[in-house]
Amino acid sequence: MISRFSGVGGVIGGLIGVVTLSVVTGILVAATFTPAVVLAGGAINSGVSVFNGLPSYITIDTLPQQNRLFGTLKGKQVQFATIFSQNREEVAWDAVSDNAKNAAVDGEDRRFYQHGGIDPTGIVRAAVATLSGRDVQGASTIAQQLVKNIFIVKATQLKTEAAQKKAIAEAQAPTIDRKLKEMKLAIALEKKYTKQQILLAYLNIAGFGGTTYGIEAAAHRYYNTSAKNLTIAQGASLIAIVQEPSVRAPINASGYAQNTLRRDVILRAEFAAKDITKAELDTALATPVNAKTVHLTDPANGCFAATLSAKFFCDYVVRAAVPTLTSLGSTAAEREASWQKGGWDIHTTINLSLQQTAQKIMWAAVPKNPSQLRLGGASVSVEAGTGRILLMTENKKFDNTGSGKKDSTAVNYNVDVAAGGGVGFQVGSTYKPFTLLTWLKAGHGLYESVNATPYPVDQTTIEDTCQPNHYPYVGTWVYKNDTSYERGYMSVMSGTAASVNGVFVNMGKQLDQCDIMKTAQSLGVHPGDGRPLIHLPSAVLGINNIAPLTMAAAYAGIANNGVFCSPVAVDYVVSPAGKQEPGQPKACHRAIDPDIDAAAIYAMKGVMNGGTGSAANPGDGTPLFGKTGTTDSSVHTWIVGASSRVATAVWVGNVRGHVPLRQVYLAGGNASYLRHVVFRATQAAIDKKYPGHDWATVKPIYFYGSLRTGYGYGGTGGYGTGVTTGTGGTGATGTGTGKGNGKGGAKPPKPGH
Repeated sequence: MISRFSGVGGVIGGLIGVVTLSVVTGILVAATFTPAVVLAGGAINSGVSVFNGLPSYITIDTLPQQNRLFGTLKGKQVQFATIFSQNREEVAWDAVSDNAKNAAVDGEDRRFYQHGGIDPTGIVRAAVATLSGRDVQGASTIAQQLVKNIFIVKATQLKTEAAQKKAIAEAQAPTIDRKLKEMKLAIALEKKYTKQQILLAYLNIAGFGGTTYGIEAAAHRYYNTSAKNLTIAQGASLIAIVQEPSVRAPINASGYAQNTLRRDVILRAEFAAKDITKAELDTALATPVNAKTVHLTDPANGCFAATLSAKFFCDYVVRAAVPTLTSLGSTAAEREASWQKGGWDIHTTINLSLQQTAQKIMWAAVPKNPSQLRLGGASVSVEAGTGRILLMTENKKFDNTGSGKKDSTAVNYNVDVAAGGGVGFQVGSTYKPFTLLTWLKAGHGLYESVNATPYPVDQTTIEDTCQPNHYPYVGTWVYKNDTSYERGYMSVMSGTAASVNGVFVNMGKQLDQCDIMKTAQSLGVHPGDGRPLIHLPSAVLGINNIAPLTMAAAYAGIANNGVFCSPVAVDYVVSPAGKQEPGQPKACHRAIDPDIDAAAIYAMKGVMNGGTGSAANPGDGTPLFGKTGTTDSSVHTWIVGASSRVATAVWVGNVRGHVPLRQVYLAGGNASYLRHVVFRATQAAIDKKYPGHDWATVKPIYFYGSLRTGYGYGGTGGYGTGVTTGTGGTGATGTGTGKGNGKGGAKPPKPGH
């Protein structure tokens, strides 16, 4: 862009500027041929002082590039998003047409191949013209413009917006001091690099309007072609932009006219330099710059422009995964700077084929903007044993432009606040497996009988060792079952399949609430807002607000025989230098004893086979376990389930408000049923690509338990339903006598355990 000297101030100031600039220019010219300058005289000494005080070192660094996101499609890595702060694709010398190179030299610096970084003739001509009141003139060589752009690029990489703006203003300030600094550094560039390197660097760094930088991105932006295939007219048109992008970018009628004027000047300069023939000049001049010849192509930048089905996942990767990648730097600041500089290929965990299928299922089942309520829907799948996120869908369209469209949102319902989501949603009965696992850990069994009848709970008898007072709760807690016929005694196995609140409330009364919370935490469970898990007695019924991704990862840990793996979204990255680097590390730990885990899975398989989740079972023969969840007044509905390979969480509920889904009927049926529709079809697609197998056989002790409550294992004689009198089964209680010669049950725990 042309440097301006309008800031010198008045005729006298302008005269002083011309004299000073001329003197120092002479010194700088001498510097291009001698290692040191030794001159004398008043004005000359002053010039030498200015010269010696200027910086003299600058390098052509790697420029900010596009970052690219990849996923797997039919076994191949396929790009699905491009992320950049500057739309630039740095290209090699042979990838740029001579038509662009000639236009840059003839239009911007016709003595480029003769001077050593500065053009004394041009400087004096520009200064005199400016001083005399004619058009403000500039005399920046290509090397000088490159210096200025290098400083602008460095400015854009500063940490704060205020610092960036200040540095950019300094890099473009119309002052003699800045111009002298630019000149000396231009000379330094010419000494360090070849003409070819300097010209290529200029073409790759120059701004072409908006966020478009570099000749390759400009060729795509304005003419939907590559830098290598630019015509004479197109090359001149693009170079015409660089002096005043806001005026000469061919994006509208005014831009067409201004671009044509400057383009034609460049074309005539090319002819004068004998870089094009008269016939080529005439043809190029006759080519209009208008809506027919300009093919504006919007840069596919950001997650808004990502592959249609993967926009929310893209946003999650950028927000939550990239900032953790140590391949980009050892500190958060280094990683951010490296990402902004760009050039990284991020190879993610997403299976694009599954993603496309799952997104179609979600959009077909859960409407984006029904009139009855503010409805949301989300599904997410996590691979057991790795934590790899395979798919992530939402019923809304992704839109982070602030458009306010009711069928769109920038909030990712699948993830935590910190990752671009919300606070999560009450998970209802999908939280019950953590009570079930804790029940089994405590020595209880699946066939133990528990009173399912809802009755007021005296909370003073409920233990919570996470509190200083281990029995901290007061008052009475009143709850209800989902239906009135869920009453009387039933086994934990039956209560799990039917998701009976009374069964789990009474299981919870016999457990330490702190232990239930710790079981959940061991499987990565946490609220979406980052607060601690609530572990009140009512927490067994799922009052915590948790994101679907968190629940899917927890169930993947159960599916993986009790080994939990934190969810990850990046498999590996490729650096700007082309080197493959690690992605997010696999982080797994033993959360649940495998025998206890197998017993819990056995119970939860009943949910998917005859229980509350039967409608979500695709019936393809793949063994599945799961748990449904419906919060009070059916404000939120869930199903979380898994095969041995993949766990999936589906949520459908109120984004805002408290409209009962059971009272809403949509095109796909009752709104509370939509979760089953989504899960069933999604799981069927998953099972085809990730065929699962059954889990381990349950050890008998976990059917009957080792404590003296409910049904107990009767040693070698089977199990009984009565009071153990010395010959009954281990842990048997009731009103009869258990058969067998096993030992009697352990002493009853203290109240509330």
